[in-house]
Amino acid sequence: MKANNRQSVIGNQLPAMKSNTACCLLLIACFFTACNSDFVQKERGYFKIPLPQKKYQLFDKAGFPYTFEYPVYATIIPDSTFFDEKAENPYWINIFFPQFDGELHLSYKDIGRNKFDTLIKDAFTMAYKQHTSIASAIKPVKFVMPNHVSGIYFTLKGNAATANQFFATDSVKHFLRGALYFNAPPNEDSLRPVNNFLREDMQHLIGTLRWR
Repeated sequence: MKANNRQSVIGNQLPAMKSNTACCLLLIACFFTACNSDFVQKERGYFKIPLPQKKYQLFDKAGFPYTFEYPVYATIIPDSTFFDEKAENPYWINIFFPQFDGELHLSYKDIGRNKFDTLIKDAFTMAYKQHTSIASAIKPVKFVMPNHVSGIYFTLKGNAATANQFFATDSVKHFLRGALYFNAPPNEDSLRPVNNFLREDMQHLIGTLRWR
């Protein structure tokens, strides 16, 4: 009788032991499956930059050979030098965007004092120099505006120091070059919203540009 009772107890314990063993095997399988699964890295996030409402004002300073409209959230600063290049006239200015810590450098050249072909070549060199060394792509787009304003707008991709450049001219007397820079390490992803926002302002400047 004792033997039969022992077998009965053992028989009753077998289903529980099988159940516990199955649970352990399932947990082990899940553990190894998780370890062997591909790791998915989260995309890097950036702080959202508040963008002001579009509104423009006229730059029409006496004695200057050009006028245009620029954003009310920007200020005009005279510029006597551009990097290592000395301004050849007092018509070089910077449009400063304090909210974004960026500047649009505008350099003016008189075609009468400079060869037109050389000015065109220099503008392309400034754009494509970054393309070959830093930028991953460059898109030049020709524009023709009223009042004898035409030129090329350069959009650069990748971590270039300036993602937006242009030159505008009447091919006879006036030549204006613009390049947008930020006081920050060039990062295409983090600066993309601001670059896109200010690109519209640069194109508005070109559309309202007048020679005199």
